[in-house]
Amino acid sequence: MTETFDPIDILLVEDDPGDVLMTREAFEHHKIRNPLYVVSDGVEALQFLRQEPPYADVPRPGLVLLDLNLPRKDGREVLAEVKAAPELRCIPVVVLTTSEAEEDILRSYDLHANAYVTKPVDFDRFVEVVRQIDDFWVTVVKLPR
Repeated sequence: MTETFDPIDILLVEDDPGDVLMTREAFEHHKIRNPLYVVSDGVEALQFLRQEPPYADVPRPGLVLLDLNLPRKDGREVLAEVKAAPELRCIPVVVLTTSEAEEDILRSYDLHANAYVTKPVDFDRFVEVVRQIDDFWVTVVKLPR
């Protein structure tokens, strides 16, 4: 019996164009069907999630991939606001960052991150990590609609 999975919209909050490109390539490489939206700072992320202009017509994502080190409003602030908002807190947030600092890991979980993943610098490993994130959050976990 083959199960089919509805693709979920994914919001990538990432200011590094190289990491955005690698994420898009990882999606293409693994034929990930999920629509990927990208914003490059924390202010835009919150506007997108709250569906405020200029993002009034975007779908609410089913998963957020969040970098911590962002301009205008950093990922920790975004995470705190998302998890404090009743209409947003059920959206899983995976912190996807270069930081391996224990304080960032602890702080992210204190702010109710659903997962903390350190970005590999090796492209092949990065592609594999993105595939695993997609497999887990799209095919294993049951998410609210």
